[in-house]
Amino acid sequence: MSRYPPFSRHDTGAAAARVRDQLLRLRHRMRGEAILDEATARLATKLNVRPGEAAEQLARMAQHSGLDLIEVARGVERPPDEAPEPADVPAWMRGMLEAVHASALYLSPVKDPSGRVVDFFIVAANRHARTAAGRTSAGLAGRRLLTASPGVAGSGLLDDYITVYETGESVHREPLEFVEVQDYLLWPATLSVRAARVEDGLLVSWRTLDDEELLVSGWERAQRLAELGWGEWNLATERILWTPQMYEMFGRDRGDGPMGLEDLPNVVVPDDLPIVEDQLRSLLEFREAVETAYRVQHRHGVRHLNVFSEPILDWDGVPVKVRCLVQDVTRNRRRERALAVAHEQASRQRERAEEEHRITVQLQNSILPIRRGLIQLPGLSVGLRYLPGEELARLGGDWWKARLLPDGRVLLAIGDAMGHGLTAASIMLQMRSGLAGLAYTGAASDQLTTWLNDLIVHSNEGITVTGTAIVGHFAPDTRTFTWTNAGHPAPVLIRDGHAELVNGVPGMMLGAFDATEYGMNTTQLRIGDTLVLYTDGVVERRGRDLESGMDALLRSSRNCVSDDPEATIDCLLRRMGGDQSEDDVCVLAAKVL
Repeated sequence: MSRYPPFSRHDTGAAAARVRDQLLRLRHRMRGEAILDEATARLATKLNVRPGEAAEQLARMAQHSGLDLIEVARGVERPPDEAPEPADVPAWMRGMLEAVHASALYLSPVKDPSGRVVDFFIVAANRHARTAAGRTSAGLAGRRLLTASPGVAGSGLLDDYITVYETGESVHREPLEFVEVQDYLLWPATLSVRAARVEDGLLVSWRTLDDEELLVSGWERAQRLAELGWGEWNLATERILWTPQMYEMFGRDRGDGPMGLEDLPNVVVPDDLPIVEDQLRSLLEFREAVETAYRVQHRHGVRHLNVFSEPILDWDGVPVKVRCLVQDVTRNRRRERALAVAHEQASRQRERAEEEHRITVQLQNSILPIRRGLIQLPGLSVGLRYLPGEELARLGGDWWKARLLPDGRVLLAIGDAMGHGLTAASIMLQMRSGLAGLAYTGAASDQLTTWLNDLIVHSNEGITVTGTAIVGHFAPDTRTFTWTNAGHPAPVLIRDGHAELVNGVPGMMLGAFDATEYGMNTTQLRIGDTLVLYTDGVVERRGRDLESGMDALLRSSRNCVSDDPEATIDCLLRRMGGDQSEDDVCVLAAKVL
């Protein structure tokens, strides 16, 4: 009789029901996004404006009507289904389109009364043209791009096309995770997209990546995530094939080419040389597959590698090739050592951790009692939001400051003390309260940041603590924002439906060095601008690199334009999944009045 209990149908059924419920909620949210995106495209076409401006108008309509944004979006009528406008297309253009082995369009710009490009007109489409939602060339030519393919707005492709038209620089995006919108439904697809300016228009082509390309792309991504590499050594021709990850694991420059088997002992830690010699003997003499683990000297330190290797034999049993699958397990080894140390100390630290957590929560509640709300300051309407991470034990050191100073300037600052728990909260208290006092000296932001660095360094003797911050002053009379960046993510400026990073002189993290000087930046703002300051919890997610997170923030910002900074923050956090962040999230949105 089995010693394992039988499966419980009740338990598995309940789990399946929970998964179905999660999927239903997700699909409901996806449908809401589809309604908003399609309504934005319809309104932009109707008003002859850019999608970002249409999204702002949609938000105002919801605010004035008192209705839910989705309900207002449902009421935006589809543009009249007029017959496609015929266009005089030169023969050479039609020939060029038909020569493209993919879906292709020739676009001409649609401009508003001021001369800005707000959309494109589809002059011609080749016979291969087919959108992700299934619309073919017959339904594309003679229509506006936003009408035929609303997904170009939310994906950022429309912005790319406008940039290509204005600058003349071609663009190629692959792989692009594109989501088409049609009939309030989402149609995701992975595309390769190219665009180039030809005379006074754009030649645009795209194709859906096939299964093989998706598998290759997925395998390359899996190699990076799992830190896997593959290599083949041809023993007869001495030709060697390496995947890119192999160069990284062995610390080798790609320009030097792959490393021969005979050179392997030169990079192995001396204590592990017998392991490598046994591996090569098993492959070349005994002709056996072998699994080994050894360490190599890397330019960034010692790396731990797991190696699965096999010989490829000819008809006579002679090895002609050697293939290896290599995995970098350095992080696992470090994690194992850390877990072993943590296990030994766990019993002694449990009571201390519980007490620290209690104090941390009380400290954060006393320092940041306001989690959201508008603050009206001279020339500014400021929205604030602070959300703790999913786990209370991971409470961090995010903080903000928005205050009128005696000289008439407005102090705007945001920061993040590194780490979590009581240490981060205490550093956050030092930074926030220290800045509050220093700001009343009337000093410029670069000097305030220098003093703040000195405060952190000299208030924590024997302990290295660090943090990041943006410290700035807004002058209501000139609408200028003078600011200093101490290792913090750059602000986002939302202006006229566009969103861009405000890059300035970078500065060192607070607390990293004893004596540090900081530069100062000056940004001229206008009425209607929204300046967004945020902490890294907004853009960082597990499994997503920082660059992708910043791109997602800019795309979201273009669709979150509002006169109400609180509505802007709500929209950003909803699109960025801020309520699901493992880390703390702090956002400050300042609307220039």
